[in-house]
Amino acid sequence: MGRLTRRAFALAALSAFTTTGAAAPHGEHPRGAAAPLGEHPRRATTEMRGLWLATVANRDWPSRPGLSAEQQRAELIDRLDLAVRNRLNTVIFQVRPTADALWPSPYEPWSQVLTGIQGRAPGWDPLGTAVAEAHARGLQLHAWFNPYRVAIHDDPTRLVASHPARRHPDWVVPYAGKLYYNPGLPEVRAFVQDAMLDAVRAYPVDAVHFDDYFYPYPVAGQTFDDDAAYDRYGGAFPNRAAWRRDNIDRLVRETAARIRAVRPGTQFGISPFGVWRNAATDPRGSDTQALQSYDAIHADTRKWVREEWIDYIVPQLYWNIGLSAADYARLVPWWAEVARGSRTKLYLGEALYKAGDPAQPAAWQDPAELSRHLTLAAGHPEVRGHVFFAAKDVTADRIGAMARVVADHYQRPASPPR
Repeated sequence: MGRLTRRAFALAALSAFTTTGAAAPHGEHPRGAAAPLGEHPRRATTEMRGLWLATVANRDWPSRPGLSAEQQRAELIDRLDLAVRNRLNTVIFQVRPTADALWPSPYEPWSQVLTGIQGRAPGWDPLGTAVAEAHARGLQLHAWFNPYRVAIHDDPTRLVASHPARRHPDWVVPYAGKLYYNPGLPEVRAFVQDAMLDAVRAYPVDAVHFDDYFYPYPVAGQTFDDDAAYDRYGGAFPNRAAWRRDNIDRLVRETAARIRAVRPGTQFGISPFGVWRNAATDPRGSDTQALQSYDAIHADTRKWVREEWIDYIVPQLYWNIGLSAADYARLVPWWAEVARGSRTKLYLGEALYKAGDPAQPAAWQDPAELSRHLTLAAGHPEVRGHVFFAAKDVTADRIGAMARVVADHYQRPASPPR
């Protein structure tokens, strides 16, 4: 998480993603006053306290394209120091926002978020600097990649002439005003892994991190045209949806294996949309009435945890306690049950960006809403921490929601799980 990063769909609460298509009602479950500080569960000394640092469309960094190398570096250091000041321990840094790179990649062009011109070198190495400076501050640095998004426009001629998407136009599918690589092509799957793993070879990143863009989110009246790939490769599957899920499963399994081969000990984590399937569709699903990532974007997130293909999962639980269509208080125990008995660690994605946004429901105008999330989650031992979206919102902290989280839950430092 419309959002040009991955959360456009959560930004509108669930109005576009309820099964009825209507705006979801709020506040059906009472949310009592926040507990006094002394009544909060004692926090672990080892837990994920993460911060997403989004770069697509200059969301969190750099503040605008075209800054000098010195200005960009100073802003990046400030974002890392922001994490330290809030007693966080992990920064998830978006280094491949749109089939481009924030390091000198032999596979893809420099990102235009740096200079304003795709392919133009910025005069420094943002990822290398981020890793070194994060580690110097005791922070983990997770490199965040978007596997298949090529551009947030649909004009291939706007890509730099050397771009792989222009050299291989048959790899690209235009959809809903954007360009995507086709996940159904084996050569695409191999290429995007090569491009991402280059960063793992070059830098001691603590993790490879994917967000929730696999197949694109559905848009009414739009068709993702992968007919030719399905005709060629989909014959062994009962339907196109099963074939698409297998394509994403293969990406996840293969990426995990290649990370282990390139840099053993580097983690692999994914942050998916917060609903796998609704119980009305599948008895294994959650008590929700929302978009289902299994069906809509062909991401079988529950399977990845149960099969232990990934080291951690961060479902984006971007809804308030009491929201009838997707109640945070119902989703936490569901995800805890999914993770129970698995080696895959469970962290929860938190919608700090909603706190104090006047366009959001009343629950998000309460500075204590997020703190209550952490209090509730502390009752589930499978939950090993939280990740906050995103850096700009930690800086603004419009109504003091992040300050409340720190005061209530982060008075002591904590090391990230390993």
